[in-house]
Amino acid sequence: MSDGPFVVGKSTKALFSLKVHRGKGMALLAMNWKKGKPPLDFVGFAIEYKEPGDDKFQAVSNRLSFDSPDGKPKKSSSRVAPIQKWRWVHFPHDSHSEGEYHYRITPVFMNDRDELSYGDPQEASIALGSETVAGKLDVNFTRGFISSQAFVDTYAKNDKDMSALLPAKADQGWNFKPTNPKAQEAYTWMGFEAWRVMLQLLDEAIADKKAQVCMVAYDFNHPEVAEKLSKLGKRLRVIIDDSPPHPDKGSSENHIADLLKKSAGADNVKRQHMGQLQHNKTLVINGPKVKAALCGSTNFAWRGLFVQNNHAVVVRGAKAIQPFVDAFEQYWASNNPADFGDSPSTKWNDLGLTGVKAKVTFSPHSTDRQVLPELADDIANKATSSVLYSLAFLGMTHGALRDAITKVTEGNKLFVYGIADKKVGGINLQKTDGNIAPVNPQALTGKDVPEPFKSEPTGGFGTRMHHKFVVIDFDKPTARVYFGSNNMSITADLKNGENLVLVQDRRVATAFMIEALRIFDHYEFRIAATKTKIGKLFLAKPPRKKGEKPWWDKDYTLKHRIRDRELFSK
Repeated sequence: MSDGPFVVGKSTKALFSLKVHRGKGMALLAMNWKKGKPPLDFVGFAIEYKEPGDDKFQAVSNRLSFDSPDGKPKKSSSRVAPIQKWRWVHFPHDSHSEGEYHYRITPVFMNDRDELSYGDPQEASIALGSETVAGKLDVNFTRGFISSQAFVDTYAKNDKDMSALLPAKADQGWNFKPTNPKAQEAYTWMGFEAWRVMLQLLDEAIADKKAQVCMVAYDFNHPEVAEKLSKLGKRLRVIIDDSPPHPDKGSSENHIADLLKKSAGADNVKRQHMGQLQHNKTLVINGPKVKAALCGSTNFAWRGLFVQNNHAVVVRGAKAIQPFVDAFEQYWASNNPADFGDSPSTKWNDLGLTGVKAKVTFSPHSTDRQVLPELADDIANKATSSVLYSLAFLGMTHGALRDAITKVTEGNKLFVYGIADKKVGGINLQKTDGNIAPVNPQALTGKDVPEPFKSEPTGGFGTRMHHKFVVIDFDKPTARVYFGSNNMSITADLKNGENLVLVQDRRVATAFMIEALRIFDHYEFRIAATKTKIGKLFLAKPPRKKGEKPWWDKDYTLKHRIRDRELFSK
């Protein structure tokens, strides 16, 4: 079974190449024409797959079509509505299945009578449901796409329907009861791998009767998480943030703190905000049977799990969890940044994972131990191929990291894709059409978005893209990724309680690379849709009049799109 970062199609007859990159619960399919440009009658790719143990291919659907009687696009099999992209991020229906997913990609052609024909396919198999690095490190993501047609089709058509799935306000989270009959199924879909692994770890902690558990939480309003923690009794110690609005009367954090004081004892529950925020989201299980630590950007909260794009990474082993245990003890003993800033936890601490270079540092740092200049230097001066990032609050971030992002984005040395949660003034974010324009997902819920996207639910106000990660040179042996709770800001470096992890491993970097692309592509398509009426957004037929261009023309003429097509498929 393949557990490497990618596999390739090996057909010599096929006119195109195929490279399948392995993500967590998802795959990036990257294609490229082998010689020169495709013929003008090439109209895209049919994408089919078989799940582990299945003997029948299923076709990926396309929400765009060539035409339709009512003048609106319709959802169809990619066999008849081929995918007009050189890469595609695919989510299998059951991403948890052990074994390999088998992909078959077929080029589709159209003659002058609109009849379709098919060329020789490429095929490849890859495992998607297993741990990223077996027994050592596992990358998990929330789906984060309640604003999507897939979600609308199955669970909620608008924000009114969302009220049956999610609390309207954070302080309602503690006692919220869903009324949607498909609620549990929806949470599994929305929370994706991050929700699954969080519940799994809590159940492991409960089952390991001698395990000691320590947790640091920022936003904390999900009752199921709190109720599972209460079953640990005095085996649990927890630090909960008390920066506004978390200590306000009636807050979910107060309710949960009271619950855990009753089960774990008042001496095992602490409220803290360090200099500004106690912003960690960590869970550590230290027992004779289970030694695991959870970290990342996912808050133990309704929005963090089911609305936002987030990551939750699990490391396993005695050496791997020790830096998290040590940091927790130092937080417990500290009351402000001065107490914590020069502790051993603020240095880079190796996680001791055999075969995986990984280390972690905790904030707040003293000024002589700050890590942002190091990260910025890695981006601006050491990257050789690409920088892909997903950074919440980039618009509020100033300093070395922001300067480094600006430098590589506006330069021409590296391939750079990135997205922030809101419009970022003073920095231009690269788009796939080769233009320079801000990427602002929040604006895509406004009146300028055409149907059917206008009616998609937003999940309420607040950040939707909540990741904090940067992937550097994913396609090189030196591939690396920075991730964690750290917003990569000066405040996060010097004032907040945070974690920042650096992993130098191509398997891990590839998983984050795919996550960056799937978010970028999701919003880029909606940005493009704002420029046209959805009733006129169809698949392109072959050029038949003078001056018409094939659908793939920009991918062979615009420099950035040429690099895109070549980078992921080579």
